This record gives sequence, structure tokens and C-alpha cells, in this order.
Amino acid sequence: MQQPDKATGAEPQTRNELRTWVRDRLHLSTSHESALFTAIDAVFTRHERLWQESKDEAIRALSAGFAEKMARVKTELTAKDATVSSISRYFEALVADLTERSHRDPKTKLMNFGRFTEQLESFLALEQRGRWSAIGLVDITGFKWYNDALGHAIGDRIIERVAHLLREQVRSDDLIAQERLGAHSNELHARLGGDEFCFLIPDLAQYHKAYAIAERFREAVERYDWTIEDRRLEAQPVRVDVGVVGLWLGRVAERRFIARRLAADLIQRADKLMYEAKGERATHIYLQCVRIDDGVLVEIPDGEQGHLESTNELSDPTR
Repeated sequence: MQQPDKATGAEPQTRNELRTWVRDRLHLSTSHESALFTAIDAVFTRHERLWQESKDEAIRALSAGFAEKMARVKTELTAKDATVSSISRYFEALVADLTERSHRDPKTKLMNFGRFTEQLESFLALEQRGRWSAIGLVDITGFKWYNDALGHAIGDRIIERVAHLLREQVRSDDLIAQERLGAHSNELHARLGGDEFCFLIPDLAQYHKAYAIAERFREAVERYDWTIEDRRLEAQPVRVDVGVVGLWLGRVAERRFIARRLAADLIQRADKLMYEAKGERATHIYLQCVRIDDGVLVEIPDGEQGHLESTNELSDPTR
């Protein structure tokens, strides 16, 4: 057998080059050449298979590592999203709570007077339902005596109980005070400050309903067993005085641009009526009916309220 001439040509790099090199250099018989080629093919095939398996295994390992890393990143991102969402919900709840607290009297949980005034102004500027509404102020009769004689703790308990009775009785057939005037919010209650409260009943069929609501509240305070709060109240149970203004709503166009002034005037009238009621111990309630005439509140004389209702039976107050 001749040795390959290393000086001639480069070594074969592929299977076909190796076949050519064998034919050109070794000059084997056909049977030996065929056997050698078969052996060469077997070696090449085995190495190609091993190389492919190694490559596939490397790809699988890389893919598995990448998938694991992606799953870990996804878990971390989910945890961060949950944290951000939790923080967001916390601050939303905090803002809602602070907003609610800013609108509520901390002792009675009733709407504070500033918020009540805003809602009253909004009601006067926008309300188109009903014919009568009522704005009332309530004062605890002789409250200073309770504070001075029985102490501020008992005074606070009296205020809280009166607020509870206001919610129960003035809106016994309606929802608790809403933050917005809407289709389902019929009345608003607020604490004016000290021992005074105010309320709004937006939609009344007849003017005398305002007096009936105030009377129901007065009677609830009078019937309550005040000895539950303190036994010393048996000698001087709590009473209240109520001033109520019944407003004939008329057309919304008459109120829309003067709502703020109307709100202040109505509260002032109710306050005056409440103090006048203090001089009438037999009733403790004063009611006055008014309407809007050329932008000014005008008292409706007794006996004319029903006439106003009948003459406007077919009129449209929304115009």
C-alpha cells in the first residue's frame, strides 16, 4: 500500500472529499474500497447523531433555564403588581375616608354645616321635582343647663342621642343622608354646631307635611326615656325647639342663579323661627311658608298655601 503524499494537496474536509482522496491515493480494490467507505459512513453518521443530540440537549437546557427565569420574573412582577394595587387601594380608601370625615361631624356622624350648605345650594339650583320643600333648624331646649349642671359628658350623650332621633324620625320612610342629591336621596341632615341641627326635606306634596315631620321629631325626643342616658334627666327630660321654612319651589329658572343667597336666607329664617318657638313652650315648633318673588323670599299668608297648590296643579315647575 502506498503512503499518502503529504506534500500534495490539503487534507480532506468533508465526506465526499475523503472518498475522492481514498480513490486517488490508495488505489484499493473495489471490495476493499466499498468496505472502507461503509466504515467511514458509519463513523460520520454516529458523530453527526452525537453532535445533533448534544445540540438538542443544549437547546433544551437553555430553554428550560430561560423558562425558569421568565417564570421567576413573572412571579416577581405579579408580586410587585399586587403590592402596587394594594397601595393604590389603600390610598383610595384613605382619600375616601378623609373626604367623608371632612364632610361629617365627628361626634354625631351627621353631615357638617359646610357640606349641608353646599348641598342645599345645589338642590336649589338644580332641583326640578316636587312643589314644596322644607328647611328646618332644631335646638335642644336649655342645653346650657345640662352642660353646666350635669357635665359635658352628659351634654355630649344628649347631642348624640338627639342626632340619632333626627336620623330615625325625620327620615323614617327614606334613606339615610346621601352625599349627593339624586333620585334616591330624599332628605339631608346636618349638625349646625353646638346643640343645633338642620335638615332639608326636598320633596313634599303639601306644605303642612313639613310641620308633621318636625312634630314627629319633637315627639320622638319627648317620648324617649332620657333616664337611659342618665338618671338625673328624669327631673328635667330633654326637649327641642324647631323652626321650619316651607318653600314653594316654583320654577327652577327662578332659583338657579341665586341659589347661594336663597340658601343663606332660608337658614336665617329657620333660625329665627326656631328662637321664636322657644317662647312658645306649648308647641316648640314654628312653621313659615315662603315663595320666591322676583328673586326674594316672600312669606305666604296663612290660608293661601292651599290656594297656591290648587292654582298650580297643572303647571310645570321644571320650566
